[in-house]
Amino acid sequence: MSTIVLPRPIPTGHTRSTTPTLVLENINTPPTDYRGGRNLPIFPPIEFPTEKPDSPPQSPPSKEREPEFCSLLYPPDQYKSRSLRGSKVYEIDATGVAAALDHIARQPLPDPSLVFPWFHGLHPCNHIQQAFFIARKRNLRKTPKCWRGVTIVKAGGDLSCSRLKGALAPEEFLVQDEEGTMFREIDPKEGFSVRNFQIQAAKSAMISDIVVYGDRYEAEKLARDIAVAQEGWREAHKSKGHEIPYYNTFICTSRFREFEEKHAEIVATNTRGFLTGKIIDFFQQERIEMCTMTKASEIHHNVWLGPTPDHTIDPSLLPDDEEHFDVLIECSDMGSLKPNILQAIAEDGNSSKQPIYLDFPSSGSIMPPSWSQAEADGILDTCKWLYNVAHGIGSTTPEKDEDGDSQMSFTGSHESRGKKILIHCTDGYTESTLLGLSYYTYASGLPVPTAWLDLHLSRRRNFFAYPSDVALLASIAPRLLTESPVNVKKSLVEITELAKEEPEWIKNMDGSLPSRVLDYMYLGNLGHANNPDLLKNMGIGQILSVGETATWKCTQLDEYGIDNVMTVQRVQDNGVDPLTDEFERCLEFIEQGKSKGTATLVHCRVGVSRSATICIAEVMKSLGLSFPRAYCYVRARRLNVIIQPHLRFSYELLKWEEKLRKETTGESGFKRELEWPEIAREIAAMNKPYAR
Repeated sequence: MSTIVLPRPIPTGHTRSTTPTLVLENINTPPTDYRGGRNLPIFPPIEFPTEKPDSPPQSPPSKEREPEFCSLLYPPDQYKSRSLRGSKVYEIDATGVAAALDHIARQPLPDPSLVFPWFHGLHPCNHIQQAFFIARKRNLRKTPKCWRGVTIVKAGGDLSCSRLKGALAPEEFLVQDEEGTMFREIDPKEGFSVRNFQIQAAKSAMISDIVVYGDRYEAEKLARDIAVAQEGWREAHKSKGHEIPYYNTFICTSRFREFEEKHAEIVATNTRGFLTGKIIDFFQQERIEMCTMTKASEIHHNVWLGPTPDHTIDPSLLPDDEEHFDVLIECSDMGSLKPNILQAIAEDGNSSKQPIYLDFPSSGSIMPPSWSQAEADGILDTCKWLYNVAHGIGSTTPEKDEDGDSQMSFTGSHESRGKKILIHCTDGYTESTLLGLSYYTYASGLPVPTAWLDLHLSRRRNFFAYPSDVALLASIAPRLLTESPVNVKKSLVEITELAKEEPEWIKNMDGSLPSRVLDYMYLGNLGHANNPDLLKNMGIGQILSVGETATWKCTQLDEYGIDNVMTVQRVQDNGVDPLTDEFERCLEFIEQGKSKGTATLVHCRVGVSRSATICIAEVMKSLGLSFPRAYCYVRARRLNVIIQPHLRFSYELLKWEEKLRKETTGESGFKRELEWPEIAREIAAMNKPYAR
């Protein structure tokens, strides 16, 4: 049977990108024994092609003067100046700092084409990075003149307390030694990357007016050093024939207490080291989104799945009050099989009002083919006694069925309340998937594939199954189904048929379902797109392919309908190709599916950059969220895979926020929640623990 490629033809007049193709083969595909939690994709360096581009070069840059940020700090005529050992600095108070930050947050950002690839990092010794980007826009080797930010620096560098919005420590962007003070050379000297989030705050400081606050003596010394670095930066450019704007240093004359009393809206951490909640913290926001997404819910009578109760999060930030549970089973790497304890709870009928805490092995910890019969027995017995505890069943006695096989006859009342059980882990899905799926198969009597989809669709649970879990579940499925209370009256032949169920879609799966971002929008990879049977079973009736193509059989496409497939052409994950121009078209297609009552799968190759960018744009528009909040929203719902929109896509999303806010509030009502350097710095910090 013939196969076809899904995307529609490129419209007439579409200009082919001059950038070489970046192939992200095999990234974000952990080995079968991988069990390391959330996974940060590895983006391999590319080899720059020696052949010339097969399309005309870009037009020469415009001779028009680049637009500049409008800042209250420039020109600094309204501020009192003073000389610190020959360097001029300006004084500013707390009210002036708050006003400057508020004003800059209302200014439109420069177009991405004016600040990239400079923000990517173009170290003169990094020939790969230089060759890739500068071959396209030589003028952008130069420091952009259109940017005038406001960088806040805390003297002393201790950001664990008394931290203002976006504040940096001096060592993040300065080098101070015997030879003097200068801006740190932050551009990577080797390798190729379009995700250098860690350098953005330092690079932005070089093209910003800088405000120093803190202890008076330390602040004065630091302000003088920064002024020296700014002068050296300016002279270095002048010597190369490249004039840059004058950036100035300001020293805050107010104590931090004045910020807390009069301008609490820009205080991130108070003097006691506590987050104020006034400024979004990405780590905290992701935890809130994770807890909201995985909030404990009942998957079967009295058995719930959810995250480990987190008492460090303000309950008012969560959707509902915490449920009360009688038995809490934590799934973790340190857990072990203890069905005998559950048996004792069931038979003893413990009426204690104190919760009982147990543990269970983490998903992926029982590896094929090394698992033992004792481990399989332990999982099965755990499911049986969980069922008994949940239903208030005291004991079980074996009987013989008509074929002479042993079956379980349940004594005790199903009408008794039983005990309320929470199966939990840190994030609410990763470590608890094995026990959750095993129990749901046992309690519902459904074949594993059906239970899998039912748990996701009907019970609304998101989960991530490792390949080892899939193999283990397939191995013990006959026993789970045979001993399920639901199947107690079924014959051995009927149960055998149930256990043998293996639909086409599950044969092509690696364990993960597409990630449900919104009820009508899923985020996935090329493998998901190439599994139309899975999509159909999940109620996904549309496919949006971003820069990649899926290959289906002719009959599959005919059944799906060509109008339900859309492809964004010629967009590579290379830090050069833009996506902004495609936002409206993509979001209209997603809205089309929503209006028809179907969901849309948005995918690229891996489902972490191009497609994640489109999903974030939709969340921003549909939920009215800022880019930082939408980023955390989608990041939490991508489950074990860390989303990785590169620098340019992220910047474009910040510009998208600007556009959406202006449409809803007008020019005067627009204000960014966070600035570009702060966002990039937070993303870099969030990804650092997962880097390999």
